[in-house]
Amino acid sequence: MNGGVNGVALTVFIIFFVAVTVMGFLAARWRKAENEASLDEWGLGGRSFGTWVTWFLLGGDLYTAYTFVAVPAAIYAAGASGFFAVPYTILVYPLIFTFLPRLWSVSHKHGYVTTSDFVRGRFGSKGLSLAVAVTGILATMPYIALQLVGIQAVLDVMGVGGGENTHWFIKDLPLLIAFGVLAAYTYSSGLRAPALIAFVKDGLIYLVIAVAIIYIPIKLGGFDHIFAAANDKFDAANDAAGKPVAGLAPGSSGTWTYATLAIGSALALFMYPHSITATLSSKSRNVIRRNTTILPLYSLMLGLLALLGFMAIAAGIKVQNGQLAIPQLFEDMFPDWFTGVAFAAIGIGALVPAAIMSIAAANLFTRNIYKDFIKPDATPAQETKVSKLVSLLVKVGALAFVLTMDKTVAINFQLLGGIWILQTFPALVGGLFTRWFHRWALLAGWAVGMVYGTLAAWGVASPTQKHFGGSSAEIPGIGEIGYIGFTAFVLNVVVTVVLTFVLKAVKAPDGVDETTAEDYTADAGDKGVQTDLPTVGAGAGH
Repeated sequence: MNGGVNGVALTVFIIFFVAVTVMGFLAARWRKAENEASLDEWGLGGRSFGTWVTWFLLGGDLYTAYTFVAVPAAIYAAGASGFFAVPYTILVYPLIFTFLPRLWSVSHKHGYVTTSDFVRGRFGSKGLSLAVAVTGILATMPYIALQLVGIQAVLDVMGVGGGENTHWFIKDLPLLIAFGVLAAYTYSSGLRAPALIAFVKDGLIYLVIAVAIIYIPIKLGGFDHIFAAANDKFDAANDAAGKPVAGLAPGSSGTWTYATLAIGSALALFMYPHSITATLSSKSRNVIRRNTTILPLYSLMLGLLALLGFMAIAAGIKVQNGQLAIPQLFEDMFPDWFTGVAFAAIGIGALVPAAIMSIAAANLFTRNIYKDFIKPDATPAQETKVSKLVSLLVKVGALAFVLTMDKTVAINFQLLGGIWILQTFPALVGGLFTRWFHRWALLAGWAVGMVYGTLAAWGVASPTQKHFGGSSAEIPGIGEIGYIGFTAFVLNVVVTVVLTFVLKAVKAPDGVDETTAEDYTADAGDKGVQTDLPTVGAGAGH
C-alpha cells in the first residue's frame, strides 16, 4: 500500500458517490405512486418493475461488494476451491425457475410482502412464520455488515482515515458518512433507490472487469505467467504445510466440501429475504421467468472476477488481510483515475445490496413480528413507518458490528447466516408445491437444523479463532468433510418427513391453508390462470 491518500482515485470515487447519492434521493419521485404509505410502495417499489429493472436489481442484490472482494480473495488464498461460487450461481437459476414464479403469483394474489407472510398463509402457523422471519433477520444482519467491510477495504487502500494510531472517530468518519447517506436515501425512497442505483453499479462492475481481464494480464505478461506464478505459490504453501492446502485445481480430498458447499449455497441463495424482496417487486410472473434465463450472465462475470485472485498473486500483492488483495491490485495496476472508477464500483456495489437487505429485514420485522404479535390492527401507513425506522436500526446494528468486532468475525457470522437461512427451504419451497408437510413437523425440522448447524459451526476452529472458524465439518455417518449447512438441511428434511407421518397418523391439527391451486399460476391483472408446473397437494385441503 502507498503511504498516503490517492487523491485522484479519491476524487473520482467521491464524484461517483455523490452522483448515486443524488440518484438515491431522486428515486423517491421515480414512478411515484398516489399512495406511498404502504409496504407495497416503499418496500417493494409498487410491485412495478419490468424485466431490465428487475435484472439490474437482482444482480445488484446478489453480486455485492463482498462478492467483488471475497471471491477473488478466496482464490488468492486457496486457489481453485474458491471457485465454488461459480458453479453454485449456475445451479441456482434452473432451481429458481421452478419455484420463484409460483411464489410471485401467490404473493401477488394475497398481497404477501415477505416469505413469512406466505408461510403463515400456507400453513396457518404464526409460530412457523415467526421462525422464518427471525432466521431471515439474523442471516441478513452480518451480510449487511460485510457490505460495509467492502467499503472500508476500499477506503483503507485509498489511504483514507489515517493509520492505525489515528483516533477511531477520524479513522471511521468516511464509513460513518457513507452509512449516513445510505440510511437517509433508503428511508426516503425505499426500494426505488437501490433499483435506480443498480444501473450505475452493474455498469461500473462490468466495465471494471472487462478492462481488468484484458489490461492486467497484458501488464503481467499473459495468463501463462499468471497461472505459473499462482502454481508456484500454492506448491510452496503445500510444502510448508506438509499437506495439500491450496492449488490451481481442487484436490480429491476436497471433493465433498466443494460439492456440498456449491449445492447448499445454491439452495440457500434465494432463501435470503433480500433476494425475495427484489423478486416480489416485479410486475409479472413472466418477468421472473425471463430473469432466470438472463441472470446467468452474472455468473460469467463472476468467473472472470475470480481470476483476479490469480492476478494478485502474479502481481506480487502482499496484504495482511486477504480482503484487501483486489483493491490493492487495482491500486497497483491501474492508472489513478481508473483506480477511482474501480473503487467506486466496489463502493456502490456495497450500497445497493445493503439498502435492499435493510429493507427486507425491516419488512420481516414489520409484517411478521410487529403486525402479527404486537399490533395486529396496524394500518398500512403505520406498517410503512415502522419498517422505515427498523431499516435504520438494522443498518446501525450492522455498522456497530463492523466498528466493534474483528472483520473475520463478520465473515464467519455471514457463513453462519448461510447455514441458518438454508433451514427455511423446506417450509418455503416445499410449501410452494405441496401442503403435505405438517406445520409442527416443519417447525421441528427447522429447529433441529438450526441447532445442529450452529453447534457444528461452533466446533470449527481456525488459526485465528477457537469457534465459528469455518462452515465445513465432518458429515456424521460418512466421515467426509462437507458443508455444515447442507448436512443440517438433510437432517431438517428427515425430521420434517418423519414427524409429518407421525403427526398425520395421530391427526394433529394441521392449520388452515388460505391459498388455492389457482393462486400459484395467477398473473398480474389475469382473472384466469396460466399453465405451470403441476401442483402437488395445493389447495385448501388439510
